[in-house]
Amino acid sequence: MDKKLLYGAHTALVTPMKDGAVSYTDLGNLLDRQLASGISGVVPCGTTGESPTLSHGEHLKVISETIDQVEGRIPVIAGTGANSTEEAIHLTEEADKAGADGFLLVAPYYNKPSQQGLMAHFGALAERTEKPIVLYSIPSRCGIEISTSTVARLHEKYPHVCALKEAGGRSAKVSETLCELSDDFVVLSGDDGLTLPFMACGAKGVISVASNLIPSVVVEMVGHALGSEYESARGIHLANYKLFNDLFCEPNPVPVKTLMQLKGLISSAQVRLPLTTPSSSNSELLGKIADNLSL
Repeated sequence: MDKKLLYGAHTALVTPMKDGAVSYTDLGNLLDRQLASGISGVVPCGTTGESPTLSHGEHLKVISETIDQVEGRIPVIAGTGANSTEEAIHLTEEADKAGADGFLLVAPYYNKPSQQGLMAHFGALAERTEKPIVLYSIPSRCGIEISTSTVARLHEKYPHVCALKEAGGRSAKVSETLCELSDDFVVLSGDDGLTLPFMACGAKGVISVASNLIPSVVVEMVGHALGSEYESARGIHLANYKLFNDLFCEPNPVPVKTLMQLKGLISSAQVRLPLTTPSSSNSELLGKIADNLSL
């Protein structure tokens, strides 16, 4: 896959659930809307897709159903990371067989491996596929950051480790990464509220939570930024900045699923334990957002 296909707005898909099971009907409807919006790509079974609480069977079926419905029209970057290297290898190999275009691999969470451990973990995965790998650094959730030097070493040894989803909250990390690595390495924002600042530093797009809800808006903002039309991009960024932040008033993906149900995009906002429904105050906040949100 041409690395430029990683440019743009990619949706970190929620996994719709109803009556305790994955709702493949809702997933299909969600994908239809994503495709109609002009989204650049979709990412099933990332952490926004509640991958830690999906069974292996559910995880791989969500990925395969997504690939089947997309039919090659846009890239499908499958979330196949795990805090067990063997588990991540299994998910990656099976998603590769199913036809995924690339893989999003989160840093192992809870284990807190050293940078040497991260090198070995991601190296073992890179040796199992020749398709593009997007590393995912989110220290607040994983307790560990994938350092710039580790990213550079992985890219040098495995050129198909070609992108980083950066969700550490620092524009400086984008600058550090692009200063250290070659021009063909792709950085993507992992935080909707920082997409525009990151792109001003050289990031090429976003893996977005907000685009589950407002895909056309995120597509437009990212398109303007890729075209160096920063004044237009800034207007969209500022108009939606509060929403970008409010989507994290509860642990992700609780708020975005709640809003999607309120706006009729999915039939249920159900999440799996240990996630729970929003507090009464945040339910009120999300209700007000839904009342004022035009799709």
